[in-house]
Parts: sequence; structure tokens; C-alpha cells
Amino acid sequence: MLHALQHGDRAWLFVHADDRMPAGAASRFESLVARREHGEPVAYLLGRRGFWTLDLETTPAVLIPRPETELLVEQALMRIPADRSAHVADLGTGSGAIALAIARERPQASVVATDASEAALAVASANAVKHGIGNVEFRHGDWLMPLAGERFDLIVSNPPYIAAGDPHLLQGDLRFEPQNALASGDDGLDAIRIIVRDAPAHLLPGGWLLLEHGWEQGGAVRDLLRNAGFVDVATERDLEGRDRVTRGHRAL
Repeated sequence: MLHALQHGDRAWLFVHADDRMPAGAASRFESLVARREHGEPVAYLLGRRGFWTLDLETTPAVLIPRPETELLVEQALMRIPADRSAHVADLGTGSGAIALAIARERPQASVVATDASEAALAVASANAVKHGIGNVEFRHGDWLMPLAGERFDLIVSNPPYIAAGDPHLLQGDLRFEPQNALASGDDGLDAIRIIVRDAPAHLLPGGWLLLEHGWEQGGAVRDLLRNAGFVDVATERDLEGRDRVTRGHRAL
């Protein structure tokens, strides 16, 4: 209702609870309710979703930012110095949530964000402009392909990790989100395999790779990292106690 009224203050809504609803706002509200009844995610209805300290434009071209992904940002920030420059890459940036959160917290870092979807990059670029974040560069292309010849202190990604045949893809909000941002092969690990395979060539000695993944995939992702030569491999759990982010770094 606040969105339909083009008003952002919830306290205002309570104070004016007995006001007559303007005709235009009433029709907008009824349309939004009908779309929500059909199952369309609230983030797409409102066109925005909060993530970290940012209010991000969110359209059906991008995955809806989720609170559990903030763990990935936290783990990245622990490995990026606050007092000097660093070179960071975010693969499959979508709305730009991860890249922009890191860039906001580490203004001396230079962040490169890639995505195979030009529509997603348009959303991410708009979010960077909206928040005045200038230390992010957006590039079009699959995963690490736009990073030819470059090496980074840290590479981070929240790639698709749901198995292609998972019934959850036909339920809830997932029905409306871009499938190529959700599903990745028969076991959900195809994109992660590509990233783990190609990342060492783009990491400086001691550089980190951090990956978000499904709660049942921690062991498999750790094995992929170790087999690719990464060391100090470990998995962090989210607030529900589930495996969520696995990390490893290139040997010195």
C-alpha cells in the first residue's frame, strides 16, 4: 500500500489510516495484490529489495537478493584490506548486490563485476549510479571470460547451484526468477565447476575464491577446490546452521 501511495514511511500510514484512498492509488494497490495472489515476488512488485546497506533496483531480469548472501559479503570483506587497494571480481553479478556491497565497504578496492545477461548488467549499473558507487566496472560475458589476462586478490560468486530437475524451481518465488540464475546442470554444480577450474589463472598468489552454494553441497564444493589446488579450504554456515559459503586460496 505504501508503494501504491508513493509514500515510504510506515508511521505515516498508521497516522493516516482513516484517510480516503486516492483513486489512482487504489487501482495500483488492487493490481499489486492481484499479482501477489498469483505468486509474483514482492521484490518484483515493488521493484526493489534491500541488501546489506543498499536499496537495490530489482527486476525479473535478476535474481532477488537474499539475506543469506550477506554471509558471502562478510567473508569477502574479512579478506579485503580496508586501508589499501585490492582487485576484486564478482562473477554473475545480477543486480550488483555483492559487488556494490563490497565496493561500498572497501572504497579503495577496484571491483570488476561480470554477467552473461546484458539486461542484468543494466540493472546493476543503474544500482551503482543510484548509490554513487564508482569503484565498480561492469563487463558482459560468462563467468571469467571477460577477465582475460587479469589477476585478482579475491574472486567471489553466487552462481546458480540448484539441480535442473529440482521441483522447487516450480514453486514460490523461484517460478518468476531467471532460471539461468538458479539452475546449473543435473547436480547444480556445473557453474561452480567452471569457476573453480578457471579461477586459479585469474588469482594472484594467495588470492581467495569464495563461493555461495546449496546447503547440501559443502562437501562437494570443498572437494572441487582441493582438487583444483586450493589450500585452507573451509565452509562457513549461515544463520540456520547450514553450509552456505566455501572458500579456498591459491597457494603462495
